[in-house]
Amino acid sequence: MKIDLFNEIQNPRPWPPGHEQHRFRRAIEQAKLADELGYGCWWQVEHHGAGEFSLSSAPELVLAAIAQHTNRIRIGHSAVLAPGRFNHPIRVAERAATLDHLSGGRVELGLTRSTIPEWRLFGIEPAQARAQTQEAFEMVPKMWTTDDFSYHSENYRIENVSIGPKPLQRPHPPLWQAAASPTSFEDAGRRGVGVLGTTMWESLERVGRMIKLYRAAAEACTEPVGSFVNNQVGYFTFVHCAETDEQAMRNGAAAAAAWYTVTALRFFEAATEFAATMQRHQELLDSPDGGGLTGDFLRGEIDNAPTDAQLLIGRVLQGEDVPEEELFTVLSAQQSLIVGSPETCREKLSTYADLGIDRLMCLHQIGSIPDEAVDTSIRLIGELIPEFDR
Repeated sequence: MKIDLFNEIQNPRPWPPGHEQHRFRRAIEQAKLADELGYGCWWQVEHHGAGEFSLSSAPELVLAAIAQHTNRIRIGHSAVLAPGRFNHPIRVAERAATLDHLSGGRVELGLTRSTIPEWRLFGIEPAQARAQTQEAFEMVPKMWTTDDFSYHSENYRIENVSIGPKPLQRPHPPLWQAAASPTSFEDAGRRGVGVLGTTMWESLERVGRMIKLYRAAAEACTEPVGSFVNNQVGYFTFVHCAETDEQAMRNGAAAAAAWYTVTALRFFEAATEFAATMQRHQELLDSPDGGGLTGDFLRGEIDNAPTDAQLLIGRVLQGEDVPEEELFTVLSAQQSLIVGSPETCREKLSTYADLGIDRLMCLHQIGSIPDEAVDTSIRLIGELIPEFDR
């Protein structure tokens, strides 16, 4: 299992003068440290209108800067918002290929359809997002590998255009899909692209079943959207390592996990998204073929009682002010977080590796954890990398 670093450039209040400049400078310094320590990849998100939750609205610029300050660490975009009113597929292909040259061939490119608040901000019809994401997956690798590109659909009409530059990596950089639902995990596998998920609100038992769902779809893929099947699983989770378990808590790990949970659920309008997801799942279960691999996955959950974490998240979605200690305790109990001393983190990392995760994306810079404590966490986890990256 490779140990990567995941970054959202979080910017919690209060905001002192120069706070945005400070956050960008800190991201570059953290990337330089990760490069020195042997982290596999720096993954940068794309979000818009996210306020405190993320300043990463122009990740391709951040990644270009990081590429110029590092030598070895790979440069991951996790992930480009794929519907065309966010990013036209031609611009996605051009920017990623340019970044591949600027980084010396280190790019990993993810795509995703995004969520309700960002669709609304850019005037995207939710019903169009899934189809346009599929089109982007089809178009981008073909732009990279053909001299004269053509594509005809309801959304795009492109005739014999030479798209450049071509990537430095041949045939092209690895492709990924950011995913959160069983449906999206199956979609990623059927497309032959790697999948990027999160353990933040998932039990490791369910993570293991999601991985099996993805692997089954990827192994059945005979016509990948790219030139090869990138059969890899990446997961991001909150990681905070300190010299002792007690120091990790004194650094504010519980408060940071609680802040992240509440802020993310509100930003993503999780209650609305959850209702839409449940509707899609029911439609799958009612379909003539029973919903395929995802249908089988969902039927395996029908009789299961809600987990403590699911019940707690439901309380947050209903507006309850859940104490941060309770949030942290419940999330820790289902091993959604990696927090503690190097010995504690080593044990938790081993559990993730045993699930068959290829890339663990460590979210170190979260909430109001002090800068020095973030650097220490990056360094202490970095010292464990040789034990897992073999």
